[in-house]
Amino acid sequence: MTHLYSVVPVRDLAAALRWFAAFFGRPADERVGSEALWRVSDTAWIVVDEHPGRAGHALLTLGVTGLDAILARLVAHGAEHEPVETYGNGVRHVVVVDPDGNRLSLAEAP
Repeated sequence: MTHLYSVVPVRDLAAALRWFAAFFGRPADERVGSEALWRVSDTAWIVVDEHPGRAGHALLTLGVTGLDAILARLVAHGAEHEPVETYGNGVRHVVVVDPDGNRLSLAEAP
């Protein structure tokens, strides 16, 4: 296996595109049909697509740098997050929930 495309199902694609643009700090990198794709590495993509019956069930964890800046940007756009946890190994972890209930975890290594 060489590539990962992880789909986040949403109810309202237009609303989700605005929310995920704030989450990633930029609009989608590509649009393919109804899908909006954000590149998170050379071989990994987050795909947002309208699937009302499946919306709210995604669970993703993304490794990040600059966690505090990301959270500040999200809060400035009205997004909420759970409290930041720091694990024994120094990793900082937080869960951000999109308007459909999809849980997007952010983890920052020390």
